[in-house]
Amino acid sequence: MKAMHTAATGMDAQTLRIDTIANNLANANTTGFKSSQVDFADLMYVVKRWPGGAQTETTSMPTGLEVGSGVFPVSSLKVFTDGVITNTAGELDLAITGQGFFQVETPTGEVKYTRDGSFRVGPDGTIVNSQGYPLYPRLSVPTDATAVGVASDGTVTVQTPGADPGEVGTLQLANFVNPAGLSSEGGNLFGETVASGPVTTGVPGRDGLGEIKQGYLETSNVEVVRELVNLIAAQRTYELNSRVVRAGDRLLQATNGLVT
Repeated sequence: MKAMHTAATGMDAQTLRIDTIANNLANANTTGFKSSQVDFADLMYVVKRWPGGAQTETTSMPTGLEVGSGVFPVSSLKVFTDGVITNTAGELDLAITGQGFFQVETPTGEVKYTRDGSFRVGPDGTIVNSQGYPLYPRLSVPTDATAVGVASDGTVTVQTPGADPGEVGTLQLANFVNPAGLSSEGGNLFGETVASGPVTTGVPGRDGLGEIKQGYLETSNVEVVRELVNLIAAQRTYELNSRVVRAGDRLLQATNGLVT
C-alpha cells in the first residue's frame, strides 16, 4: 500500500526535524551559536491522469489525478540572525554588531570563521579563542601589558607600565555572499564552501561589516519558546503519520481476511 510508504517518509522527516530542534535547544546558551532549520520538499507524483487530458472526443479534464509519494529533506539551513549582545566586562570578550565573522587559524593551518568572540591572551602573548586557536591574522600583545583595548573599527591598543598606549594591530572581519552555505565544523566554527562563495575580509564598520564591541558577547540566537512549539508540532505530526501506517496495516489485514 502506497500510503504506508508515504507516511513513513513523513515519520523520517519529523525525526530529522526533532533532531535539529534538539541540537538548537542544546545550544541555547552557546556563545555565538546560530540555530538551524530543515527545509523539505514533496517527492515525485504518480500521474494517473494529466490535467487537461481528453475525457471524451469533445471534452477535457479540468484537473488531473496525481498521487504524491511523500516528503524528503532538501537542506539544513543555518539562520544567521543576530543574537542578543550581553555585557560581560571581559577585556577580550568581543561581539560583532552586524555582519561578519572572526577568523581563527586551526592547528592544521586552515582558517575557520566564528561569531564566538571569547578571546584570551595566550602564554606567548598571542590572542587566541577559547580553544587556543589564534586570531587570523595573528595579533600579539606584550606579556607585561596591563590593559588591552579594542576599538569599534578593530584597532587593538595595549597599555604597558611606564609607556603611553600603543597600537599593536587591527582585527579584521570576514564575510561571505551566502553565509547560510558555510559548513558547520563544530566548536563554534564554520568553514568556507563553494555554496558560501569566497571569503572577503575588511575593517570592521566598513563595506557592510559590523562593528566590534569590547566587553560584550553575542549569545545564541535560539528562541527557546519557538523551538518548543516546533517540537510539539513535530511530535504531533510524527504521531499522525504513524497512525496512517497503522491504518494501512489494518486495511491490509482486512484484505488478507477477504482472501482467506
